[in-house]
Amino acid sequence: MFDGFWDNVSRYPRYLVTIILGIAINAFAPLAPLFKNPFSAIALISLLFGVLVFTVFTLRAMLGLSTV
Repeated sequence: MFDGFWDNVSRYPRYLVTIILGIAINAFAPLAPLFKNPFSAIALISLLFGVLVFTVFTLRAMLGLSTV
C-alpha cells in the first residue's frame, strides 16, 4: 500500500522549486527588453529597489521590529 511513498514525497520540493522558477521567469521576462536602454534600466532598478524597501519597512512596522 505504501510502496514508493517516500519516493513520491521527495519529489514535492523539486516540484515547488520548478513552480516558483516558472512564475519568476514569466513575471520578469517582459521586463528584460527594458534593460537594453540605460535610462529605462536605471528607472526599473530604482523602482524594484523602492518596492523592496517599501515592503521591508512595512513589514518591520507591522511586526513591531523597530521604530521608524
